[in-house]
Amino acid sequence: MEREQQTRLTSGEVSQLIFQYLQDSSSVCTLSFFLEKVEDKEIEPIIQHALQLSQTHLQKISSIFTEEKYALPIGFKIGEDVDLAAPRLYSDNFALIYIHQMAGIGLIANGSSLSLSVRKDITAFFKECISETMELYEMSKDLLLSKGLYARPPYLPNQEQIEFVKKQRFLWDTLGEKRPLIASEVANLYSNIQRNALGTATLTGFSQVSQSKEVTNFNLRCIDVAKKHITLFSGKLKESDLPAPMTWDADITDSTTYTFSDKLMMYMTTTLISLSVAFYGTAVSVSPRIDLGAMYNRLSLEIQKLSEDGANIMIKNQWLEQPPMAPNRKDLARGN
Repeated sequence: MEREQQTRLTSGEVSQLIFQYLQDSSSVCTLSFFLEKVEDKEIEPIIQHALQLSQTHLQKISSIFTEEKYALPIGFKIGEDVDLAAPRLYSDNFALIYIHQMAGIGLIANGSSLSLSVRKDITAFFKECISETMELYEMSKDLLLSKGLYARPPYLPNQEQIEFVKKQRFLWDTLGEKRPLIASEVANLYSNIQRNALGTATLTGFSQVSQSKEVTNFNLRCIDVAKKHITLFSGKLKESDLPAPMTWDADITDSTTYTFSDKLMMYMTTTLISLSVAFYGTAVSVSPRIDLGAMYNRLSLEIQKLSEDGANIMIKNQWLEQPPMAPNRKDLARGN
């Protein structure tokens, strides 16, 4: 990979490389566990491929940080943060759905990382990440389709001619009546249900195997919030006579044996919460109906509070790695 020794990493490049490192190190733990337990011979190669990608990313980021003399994040490690000998916690189908959903999230995250990259080597790295993640997304999607597990968003009638909005009823309720949902509103409601369903299933497994009561209670609280959001989003779809996607609670075993460290589970949980804030913000921007915008804004505040409580648990237990900061000039001046 070509280097520009004279150019330091920007704050944007550093932040995205650290985020990528933490994500991939957590993925190595979860994917290694999935691979250890997989029985489905069609799903096994996809787990292997996803694991190999994460391992390669860690090597490349480690090389970049070593050359830059930049401290490498601690992240997560097999042996410390996952017990591969623990009993199965999730089904093979869940592992496939998990990989597909996380690949979709990865495409968005890698696109953001690419937009913040300036140096040629960092730009090339994130371009490669996008290409690899797209391949993984398609592989997992195709297998989900062939197994009949892919949940397609609802179909809408074909639009035969273009029309223009004529009344403010398009935005506002009129005597309590709401217009039918438009395509972008349907797509975001459906996707947010799927992401919350994935979070609910993931955290249900976490709650069964967490060692700390504090972590268990936090996971249970997050599950309750996610289920409430699923109910609200599903209700909006049903108002327009549209179906809601299925959940995956049945894909969790009854294991209560230590599997993942509380540190790893709290990182993954708080990361999913933070991503929800971003996805809800996107939904607001493409949902002209006022009631939907108000709903997403209200729910965003709720999960931001949840995110803060999760961060406090991580700080209390010294699990939260401090990201790079701008220098505090006042403190520096006082030290002279």
